[in-house]
Amino acid sequence: MLERRGAKVLRCPLVAILDAPDPQPVLDWVRRFNAGECDDLILLTGEGLRRILSCIERHASELRAPFVAALARVRKITRGPKPARALRELGLKPDLAAEHPTTEGVIRALEGEPLGGRRVTVQRYGNKPNVPLESFLQSAGAQVSIVEPYVYADAAADAAVLELLQKMAAGEVDLIAFTSAVQVDRLFSVGTPELVKAAFERTAVAAVGPVVASTLEERGIAVRLMPEESYFMKPLTTAIERELGSRGE
Repeated sequence: MLERRGAKVLRCPLVAILDAPDPQPVLDWVRRFNAGECDDLILLTGEGLRRILSCIERHASELRAPFVAALARVRKITRGPKPARALRELGLKPDLAAEHPTTEGVIRALEGEPLGGRRVTVQRYGNKPNVPLESFLQSAGAQVSIVEPYVYADAAADAAVLELLQKMAAGEVDLIAFTSAVQVDRLFSVGTPELVKAAFERTAVAAVGPVVASTLEERGIAVRLMPEESYFMKPLTTAIERELGSRGE
C-alpha cells in the first residue's frame, strides 16, 4: 500500500507466526470447550481464533461444527476489532468488547462482571503469559485456563535486523512502522543499546495501535503516528502518507 502511494519501502520481517508445534494441547482444549467446560472465552487476537480453527481442520475436522456451536453459547470477550472480525466470519459477534483494545481495556470491561466460579479461557498471543489479565481473573475468583494456538518465530536473520538499525542510525530511513509488540521486542533483542538509541533518534516511529505504542513507550521510544480509531493497515498507511507528505518526503 505504501509503495502504491509512492514510498520507497525497506522490508525486514522481524517475526513470523507459526502453528503451535504440538497440536495436541490445542485439540485437548477444544474437546473440553466443546463439552461445555468453559463459560467465558477471551479472544486477544483474531489470529488466535483462526489458528484454532485451522488446527481443528487439519487434525480433527469432526470437532469443527461442535466447536462453532459451543462458541455461540459461551460469552465471548474481545480485545479489539481483529478478534471481533474473526468471529463475524463465523456469523458470530462479541458479547463483551473492550472499549480500548489493550489488556487494560479487557480488565476494565470485566471489572464490573461477577467472575467468581466462572470458567474462563484466555487465548494467549504466542506462548507468553498475560500476567496482568490472568492475575486479575484469578483474584476475581475465576477458574482460569489458557489456549495457545500459535507461536512466534524469528523471521529475519540477525544480520538483516542489524543492517536495518544501521540504516536508521545513518538517517537513511524516514519512518519505521510496527504492527505487533513482538516486533519491538525482536529489534531490541538484536541491536546493542547504543545502536538502537542512535537508530530511533533519527527515525520517526508509527504504531498500528495502542498495544504496540505502549510497548514502544515502555522502552522509551516516542510514537509519532498511530491511527485514531481503526487499528488496521489501511488507516496506518494513510497516517504515514499524511505525515511524510506534509514533510515533502
